[in-house]
Amino acid sequence: MPTLLVVDDDRAIRHVVQQAFSGTDIQVAEAATAEDGLDQLRRHLPDVVLLDINLPEMSGMEAFRAFHSLDPKLPIIFVTALDSSDIAIQAMTLGAYDFVMKPLDLASLNKLIGQAMEVRRLMNVPVSVPGSKLPSDGADRLVGRSPAMQEVYKAVGRVAPQNVTVLIRGESGTGKELVARAIYQHSPRADRPFLAVNCAAIPDALLESELFGHEKGAFTGADQRRIGKFEQCNGGTLFLDEIGDMSLLLQAKMLRVLQQQQFERVGGNQTISTDVRVITATNRDLEQMVAAREFRADLYYRLSGLTIQLPPLRERTADLPLLLDHFLRRFALALDKDVRGISPEALDILLKYSWPGNIRELQNVLRQALLNTVGPVLLPEFLPAAVMSHESSSGGMLEGSDDLTGQINRLLEQNSTTLYDDSISALERYVLPRVLANTQGNISKSAKQLGITRGSLRNKIRALGLTIDRQIKIDDGITETDDAEMPA
Repeated sequence: MPTLLVVDDDRAIRHVVQQAFSGTDIQVAEAATAEDGLDQLRRHLPDVVLLDINLPEMSGMEAFRAFHSLDPKLPIIFVTALDSSDIAIQAMTLGAYDFVMKPLDLASLNKLIGQAMEVRRLMNVPVSVPGSKLPSDGADRLVGRSPAMQEVYKAVGRVAPQNVTVLIRGESGTGKELVARAIYQHSPRADRPFLAVNCAAIPDALLESELFGHEKGAFTGADQRRIGKFEQCNGGTLFLDEIGDMSLLLQAKMLRVLQQQQFERVGGNQTISTDVRVITATNRDLEQMVAAREFRADLYYRLSGLTIQLPPLRERTADLPLLLDHFLRRFALALDKDVRGISPEALDILLKYSWPGNIRELQNVLRQALLNTVGPVLLPEFLPAAVMSHESSSGGMLEGSDDLTGQINRLLEQNSTTLYDDSISALERYVLPRVLANTQGNISKSAKQLGITRGSLRNKIRALGLTIDRQIKIDDGITETDDAEMPA
């Protein structure tokens, strides 16, 4: 169970935080002084610390240094009054995770604690690579013995000890973040912070501030200075996922920080030096983007010096039995299901499926199947309808069904307990390729027709594991050329 340590001499603050996390899977430990907090740190090994900056006897800054000396990777969030925010910002430059103002906004605090817990998990849960010395018990694992995966393991072993930028390439769901964590955990920076930023999930206007920070008054709503990830992660490793979605303007600033390890905050003129190892990942065709002048050639060359290519699951089918066995045991334990194996019929269906969403889809399918399973063996009737109907990997059409009614009827006949999710997924797989074909693959036009944002459309394309090539094909014979803005 993850643990949050609250160090604050104000009993009311400690009580409020206790109440905020009661009924959750987060255990809250309390301390009224820094010394007591240090004792609690040694006893409980907390995952996140909420630290008051104004403490008796020992200041919050001194306490931060003491906490950090015991555990340099521990996310520490300062609680501060308005008149002490400058001290909190100073602490962030030394490695604090974030700070919150009094009175506490519990909704925002809950979200922030959740993010910090995930950061802690990414840093502390080992990624086991075949042949590595890291413990495998309780670890996330890179699974596979295929020649393609053997090359990935070799590449991780070669680049991890080197202080160089790494570009990880592969389709959505192939495990790029897991490889990034493996590189970090086998590197000399393994005792320093690891932070991850998804460039596609943050609007362009906010991504620059997220990475480089901003000064007070830099733009509307910038009511205080913010420390960015490059400054916060000094000495550690920064993973930038979906680097291909970064704007050209921000790419120029990225190039400078990679070349010189220097940058300025948004709205500032002070040059800040940092020492951060950058690992990037993308599922997009950067060469094509460079040719289309959507991605800077100089940044591409800077990133692609050391590249690791992750194969899609359909190209490593020999690894499927290993993956199925690994995730079946892992999820059965997590879901408290006494499922010990997969029937030959169910295994045959899983082995024949094309897995357009790669490892991520495989995980989701097994979770759903285990939730449906009654008894010790996973049978075909427990598999999600999408797998049973063998949906097309190119567009996710409702294969074997004339319309959505047929799909829903089959789900009803199977007594599905995930009918709503499966039906929505089937509808999205049916609608999205047709809308994209109708707009010649233009994301902006497609999003407008669907009534959703561009970012939401991109996320749906990735979540459904849709792969859209230069030709968009759907099962009624319509074919359109992709000559516009398209995701990889």
